[in-house]
Amino acid sequence: MPRNVFVLGLDEPNLRMLHALPHCSDYRFHGVMTRRELRQGTVDFDRVVARAQEQLDAFDGPIDAIIGFWDFPVTTVVPVLCARYGLRSSSLESVVKCEHKYWSRIEQREVIDELPAFGLVDIRAGRARPPPGVRYPMWLKPVKSAAAVLAYLVADDDEFGRAVAAIRAGIGHLGRPFESVLARLDLPPEIARVGGMACLAEESMEGAQVTVEGCRFNGEVHVYGVVDSIAYPGRPTFLRYRYPSCLPGDVVERMVGTTTRVIERIGLDSTTFNVEYFWNRERDAIGLLEVNPRHSQSHAPLFRYVDGVPNHQYMVRLALGLDPELARPGGGEYGVAAKWFVKRFTDGVVRRVPTAEEIAAVEREIPGTMVNVSVRPGDRLSELPLQDSYSYEIGQIFTGAADEAELTARYERCLARLPIEIDE
Repeated sequence: MPRNVFVLGLDEPNLRMLHALPHCSDYRFHGVMTRRELRQGTVDFDRVVARAQEQLDAFDGPIDAIIGFWDFPVTTVVPVLCARYGLRSSSLESVVKCEHKYWSRIEQREVIDELPAFGLVDIRAGRARPPPGVRYPMWLKPVKSAAAVLAYLVADDDEFGRAVAAIRAGIGHLGRPFESVLARLDLPPEIARVGGMACLAEESMEGAQVTVEGCRFNGEVHVYGVVDSIAYPGRPTFLRYRYPSCLPGDVVERMVGTTTRVIERIGLDSTTFNVEYFWNRERDAIGLLEVNPRHSQSHAPLFRYVDGVPNHQYMVRLALGLDPELARPGGGEYGVAAKWFVKRFTDGVVRRVPTAEEIAAVEREIPGTMVNVSVRPGDRLSELPLQDSYSYEIGQIFTGAADEAELTARYERCLARLPIEIDE
């Protein structure tokens, strides 16, 4: 009999990925709340939990697993629900140790040296100052953020002051609901004093940015892939993800070792994760950026193209208490794959996007292509939710190919076939 797997914020692209899993007939997937319900406006965490419980309690049948691919609040709602229904998941405390950027740094510092100088910024002060020992250029970010919202790279005191003002004005959007999560835990005194409405400063790291993806099952850490994150030239925002990574093998091995120590320290188990790093080639130095207590749903088509199995496989099986059955690297149809971010760097109003028929035609005519459009006619880009501080995301294009040259050619051909009109 199929096992009932409930997915918070289930959408059509991820449902397609779930239906591509091995043993798909063994699972029956059910959505719990929509992405719009989970993300719209200011999140009321306790209300989200209560609404999800209502939907689950109304289900006439066994609840076998609860999962979610999205960032906050999904990452923290899942362990709360799993605890209520006696299901397998990592603990809420271990998840929050990743989600709270300052707490995460404190935990990382206990077992690794591969992290930047960091400290708290008192944004309540009339004239906030950088913390001692943290030098420019530095990143300022709330201790709870998502999708790089309110994250600013600053190079001097003037930029620092402007960033603090912007963070002070917007920090409550995620900070206040995150404090509802913290209230469910017995926090260490240092973290209890900080709370969820604080600001972190970290020295900027340079080099190639990558994401190490893995899972922990019965106490053992497994890494199943490394994905390159490539920025737009001269801009601190992503152009694309590429899998598999081009990093040297010895660098990957060091990252795997660092990842294992951090995941074990934080206590994540029975879950997927991804850890973001920088590798500075000139100094042959790695630096850990952040730990996320979930795999990246953005990477699912990439793993399917190259390895033959979406990374959703591992989250589903872990939630059911099953061996993750890691796929054989390179077992897919393509040698390399990418997720391209179609972005704009100035504000505007969307007038036209590709029709469903136009998108379907491109996906038929260009092998190994998937297209998602993030905007609708009438949208003002500056009002879109969860955008980074430097760009507006219009859509995403996934491509698979035999090699890098073909990968880029397919993306450019696809982009040329998708009309998007935006008024200044």
